[in-house]
Amino acid sequence: MFRAPIRRMATAARQSLKIGLIPADGIGKEVIPAAKKVLEAIGSDIPKPEFVPLLAGWEVFQRTGSALPEETVEALKECDGALFGAVSSPTRRVTGYSSPIVALRKELDLYANVRPVVSVAANPGDKPAIDLVVVRENTECLYVKQEQIVATENGREARATRLITESASRRIGKMAFELALGRPRKQVTIIHKSNVLSLTDGLFRETVRAVPRLAEVNGRYDSVKIEEQIVDSAVYRLFREPQIYDVMVAPNLYGDILSDAAAALVGSLGLVPSVNASDNFVMGEPVHGSAPDIEGKGIANPLAAIRSSALMLRFLGYSAPADRIDRAVDQVIREGEVLTPDLGGKSSTQDVLDAVLKKL
Repeated sequence: MFRAPIRRMATAARQSLKIGLIPADGIGKEVIPAAKKVLEAIGSDIPKPEFVPLLAGWEVFQRTGSALPEETVEALKECDGALFGAVSSPTRRVTGYSSPIVALRKELDLYANVRPVVSVAANPGDKPAIDLVVVRENTECLYVKQEQIVATENGREARATRLITESASRRIGKMAFELALGRPRKQVTIIHKSNVLSLTDGLFRETVRAVPRLAEVNGRYDSVKIEEQIVDSAVYRLFREPQIYDVMVAPNLYGDILSDAAAALVGSLGLVPSVNASDNFVMGEPVHGSAPDIEGKGIANPLAAIRSSALMLRFLGYSAPADRIDRAVDQVIREGEVLTPDLGGKSSTQDVLDAVLKKL
């Protein structure tokens, strides 16, 4: 897949790996326990995992008035990494409520959301037809949530502030180039709409393009090819010719949409993992949502959460066990005998977990 920039070096001397578990809402409560079982099954390839159960989400807000308890944030600061399930944020405005995953990204400065989208090759060792990574800036854009309603003579107007800064664009650009260095094609495509949003997207585009020329980089990214694409054209080409992309880097909103769209290319949101990363912390998060329509039915696809646990390990420096997990998942998908309904199968969450555990 790629060589991840290691947030915290893996060492043989480490006695345990402290991992926060935040199932949150909906099927998060079903898929995060599955990922936990896989990490426990890895054995001596990683330090003994120590799991810390933590609370967040809409259901917690309804009980306590806080979607992200301060205790959860403080506990995560003492962890080596974390896994987050899914959140059921309401579509209507609710006084006092704010998405806990958005808040966590800000509280822990998890500025990069890294989402690999990889198809499973027909035979082990073959090159996958689709192999790309969406690198999404995680802290800015319209997700700063600065909105207001203004009354005018023609009725109400809703306005939102879009924030793009040079510093955030630079560091997400460096993350994208660093990831591209570890991939065979070594290509970064900058996604923007600077033909219309010339100031905000223009700043993002210019800043990311300038990353290889930074003095501190000292020529490190000279081997990486830079492309760029207008966002609407990028979506079109993503479906027509996904093979042209390697590492795509985008502002928050575009990255969110692109990565969900790309999941359709590999069969299901239930297959696509991600991590939210800072320079010293990483939190795995399956790309799918809380799926309230299947909550409690025992048919949620756990593979995205399991892959997210592998991606978390990769960012922590444990590449070999991450490879073991990815190979096991790929084998289950390739065989096609134990699949949840989102992939056309009839198997349960537990069935799929058991199949993965047997392949480890």
